[in-house]
Amino acid sequence: MKRALLRLRHRFAALVRAREGVALIEFAYSLPIMITLGFGGLELINYTTAHLRVNQLAISLADNASRAKQEVVGGNPRFRELDANESIRAAYLQAGDLDLEANGRVILSSLEVNGDGGQWIHWQRCGGSKTYPSKYGPEGTGSAGTGFPGMGRGTRQVQAEENFAIMYAEVFYDYQPVVFGDLLPEATIYKTAAMYVRDDRDLSGIFNPDPQAPVNRC
Repeated sequence: MKRALLRLRHRFAALVRAREGVALIEFAYSLPIMITLGFGGLELINYTTAHLRVNQLAISLADNASRAKQEVVGGNPRFRELDANESIRAAYLQAGDLDLEANGRVILSSLEVNGDGGQWIHWQRCGGSKTYPSKYGPEGTGSAGTGFPGMGRGTRQVQAEENFAIMYAEVFYDYQPVVFGDLLPEATIYKTAAMYVRDDRDLSGIFNPDPQAPVNRC
């Protein structure tokens, strides 16, 4: 009996002195934290990249719409429904795996000067399955008077000059997490861009000559 107790005591003493599994145990404790930090870093990189990509989409949309035109003999170039549709479609293609058409909303507005010298959203075209409205009002906002200040906020506000138009693009994108999924709250990325029309465009409206293109009103 004494020998058994002595042998048991030696085994417990050896167990107390043992250090072989300390590193493994510490690693097991820290592994969940390391994995969470690693995946969190991946999610942060993806979120930041999505912001950059959506910003580029807004710039490209405004730029493409400012350049598009149909030449007219003896008159100013015209902007057509086809041009609006193609500009929006180009944004979808550029978005790639973001799937902007399913996960977002693009709004293209023509900011012009009304008959009273005020700012005016003459027309507006939209695309995407989401239903976000423009943050500056629908088509026709500011059609009379001078109460509408223009589009943009703070130092980024823009105003059109008489006989010229500004293509103002708004892009909404519902961020799609790559790791945490439903654990993250819904986040909508919103970016804007503005470009002056490159030539003396006919500003009487959007034209839709035969064969007519679909009209994507907001």
